[in-house]
Amino acid sequence: MRPTGLSSYRKNRDGLQARKSAAIGAAPVRAEKGPIRLQVFLARAGFASRRAAEGIIAEGRVSVNGKTITTPGEKVVPGDTVLVDGKGLHLEKRLYYVALNKPPLYLCSLADPEGRRLARDLLPGEITERLYNVGRLDYRSSGLVFFTNDGYFAERVSHPRSALVKEYLVEAAGPVSDECIRAFMEGVTVEGIRYQAKEIRREGRRGLRVSLIEGKNREIRRVFSHFHLHPERIHRIRIGPVLIGDLAEGKTRPLTAAELDALSAPS
Repeated sequence: MRPTGLSSYRKNRDGLQARKSAAIGAAPVRAEKGPIRLQVFLARAGFASRRAAEGIIAEGRVSVNGKTITTPGEKVVPGDTVLVDGKGLHLEKRLYYVALNKPPLYLCSLADPEGRRLARDLLPGEITERLYNVGRLDYRSSGLVFFTNDGYFAERVSHPRSALVKEYLVEAAGPVSDECIRAFMEGVTVEGIRYQAKEIRREGRRGLRVSLIEGKNREIRRVFSHFHLHPERIHRIRIGPVLIGDLAEGKTRPLTAAELDALSAPS
């Protein structure tokens, strides 16, 4: 029998059974028995994706048994003391895959020095593990965001090679010109960065349905500002195969096994 996309994707993740996800999106993980690379440890500890973990290690923020490590390939074994910024990490016993309908004026971040509300605070209270958002929506935007403590999943979904289409409903303060739509579809350079939509459909004089693949930081806002438009609302309704559907604002749901399979399938 051909393995599912999820089982293929997790061929190195002993015992992970996403099809047994609980109501809050958890799946058990079998304990590690042998040495693993340090960046893999950070990913499996739910601290960051594997790629992000490599950067954290290179910055000298990680220590193993009291020794600062700057080489990602360093191996760790069960029982080693691993600290990031002086705080201890442990391999997660359960992995979570959660979809949130983020309201406007919530920040996709682990902390905020300005004291703004955090999207992660909307996660179910029974989740005691440290979850982080996969990708982000800016402070004023709303809609679908994933949260997880699985670094492999985060890397798979956020990496450009996944080519996941992200779809947004956009409402501008005034009518959107054909010139703006045509330029965004063909590719427009703003402050040295090129932006290009995969698909744009009109939803009235001021509304658009915009599909992006790469989704650069504040892409829609930057393009609209380039054409002297102000987006009054940016609401993400889809990430790849996952639709926001009727998920209420500020509420969460677990990603289903079928969605995880589809997200992990080759692009």
